[in-house]
Amino acid sequence: MRLATWNVNSIRSRLDRVLGWLDRSDIDVLAMQETKCRDDQFPMERFEEAGYEVAHIGLSQWNGVAIASRIGLDEVEIAFPNQPGFDKDAETSLLAAPIVEARAIGATCGGVRVWSLYVPNGRALHDPHYTYKLEWLAALKDSGTRWLAERPQAPIALCGDWNIAPTDDDVWSTEFFADKTHVSQPERDAFEAIVSTGYSDVLRPFAPGPGVYTYWDYTQLRFPRKEGMRIDFILASPALAARVTDASVDREERKGKGASDHAPVVVDLGDQDE
Repeated sequence: MRLATWNVNSIRSRLDRVLGWLDRSDIDVLAMQETKCRDDQFPMERFEEAGYEVAHIGLSQWNGVAIASRIGLDEVEIAFPNQPGFDKDAETSLLAAPIVEARAIGATCGGVRVWSLYVPNGRALHDPHYTYKLEWLAALKDSGTRWLAERPQAPIALCGDWNIAPTDDDVWSTEFFADKTHVSQPERDAFEAIVSTGYSDVLRPFAPGPGVYTYWDYTQLRFPRKEGMRIDFILASPALAARVTDASVDREERKGKGASDHAPVVVDLGDQDE
């Protein structure tokens, strides 16, 4: 099984690139983030023509997550248990229910429980979105812990854009980000808290840093200058991590006209008995 995660940064803008890459790369399951469309706008037919079933949740032109699979798509779940919402009226002290954004979708594909996750950006260290981000990660940790407690041998993949560079090797300049999000200690602690429950970063053993990135800003010639961040991850449960035979970042997909600002992360899995 070949599993991948990719922040596509608008599926409608990059549909041909995504479908072409799926074919060339022989991907079985793709977790997508930032689809930037409603469910009725998602190009389901094109994926189906390519042999993929798709589960998608999108509420507007922002956020949006999906899972495309050619090996089965069962037990689809929108949002993880107790996923926090963001109270857009909090700053004006108006009473309104927090909105649970389109940031998480789960499905069982070929026996593997796959989650496509788009962790909130945080925006700035003193922004309400930063608090929201930490609350979101804490709730994900609670759910992830429960999933492993209930089924210790469950093959689970937490895939997505985590908007965190968990170590200094995962960012081109710690000085540049010293007063910004993505590298702050609370964010890194939240990421480590999920790892400490039993999930592991399965890319790093096959792609040691520094200099291995998954995201490069469109501005300031970040990509040609190799000024990126590693913020996209597949975290695997112990049973799934034991099946990983290879992992890589397809940096070539960040090149050329119409590229997303993220590159896909690809993981190869052997059979369960291997």
